[in-house]
Amino acid sequence: MAQKRTINFGAGPAKLPEEVLLEVQKELVHYGTSGISVMELSHRSPDYSNINDQAQQAVRDILNVPSNYKVIFLQGGGTGLFAAVALNLMGRTGSADYIVTGSWSSKAAKEAAKYGKVNLVLPKTDKYAEIPPAASWKLSPEASYVYYCDNETVHGIEFPDIPDTKGVPLVADMSSNMMSRKFDITKFGVVFAGAQKNIGPSGVTLVIVREDLLGSPLPICPIIMDFTINAKDNSLHNTPPCFAIYVMWRVFEWIKRRGGVEAMEVAAKKKSSLLYNFIDSSNGFYTSTVKPACRSHMNVPFRVGGNGNGDDALESAFLKGAVANGMIQLKGHRLVGGIRASLYNAVTYEETETLVNYMKSFKDQNSK
Repeated sequence: MAQKRTINFGAGPAKLPEEVLLEVQKELVHYGTSGISVMELSHRSPDYSNINDQAQQAVRDILNVPSNYKVIFLQGGGTGLFAAVALNLMGRTGSADYIVTGSWSSKAAKEAAKYGKVNLVLPKTDKYAEIPPAASWKLSPEASYVYYCDNETVHGIEFPDIPDTKGVPLVADMSSNMMSRKFDITKFGVVFAGAQKNIGPSGVTLVIVREDLLGSPLPICPIIMDFTINAKDNSLHNTPPCFAIYVMWRVFEWIKRRGGVEAMEVAAKKKSSLLYNFIDSSNGFYTSTVKPACRSHMNVPFRVGGNGNGDDALESAFLKGAVANGMIQLKGHRLVGGIRASLYNAVTYEETETLVNYMKSFKDQNSK
């Protein structure tokens, strides 16, 4: 009898589609007609070259990426890209604008400040619960680029719209919502995503960069982070994370079979609405930490009891009970505490229902 899979609500590394895992399992020992594992393929071999090219083409197909953009697979995760973005683009004017709405954009701004002047578009704060209106932003027309995190995994804040930067190249960290909704890539100069949250296993970072932004990295930019060199060498300048890219390609094909980002967006809204609606209707037993206008469809942080501030004992009991009911990785990020459910593409509506049903029973058992 097959073992029942645990429901993984982790923020990353996160759940992968079971269908993809079974495909990978099937090809793990013998890939195609190669006679060896996909993990043993030379990155210079025809078999891996096909994987690399097919993965890039899948990105173009799903996101309608035009020919004047390069699709690159790098290493270093989102944190590596915090430096890579600045090292590749800061040299245009020596300064950049950062829209800081949470932990990850804050970290990116601090990293970029090592390589040029960083202008914080919003007032500095450590309380992230909303996105201030665009009329209050202080954008600089002299900026090399404007940077923001489209979905803040820690704080559960997601931009409902693409920022208008008045012609300045826009850079977006989409690590935790890539492939979960439609967006117009032509409004961006650079988009990147660490795979481990929504599109694959850890080890590879997807970068989409407009060609006119290539060619002028800072002199200190390491080759491994140089967009121009890696685009020219088709993500094969050095040995890439071949296995991670192979799995990511399989995830892309899974997305295409299930209706593309359009279908992923419908599912994301349905799952997150189910959870948010229950939280909002719980008479304060559960409390969302984000204002409704910018609540994430991917990462849902909330508190249990404590008049909205969380009750440590209740939250500890909640997490323990969740594990007993086959659900893991619901503990909030260490910076903010509480509970967090990540509803990435691979998480099903039925699994989200299981969580909500558990929340109902936990509330019934612990309400006074």
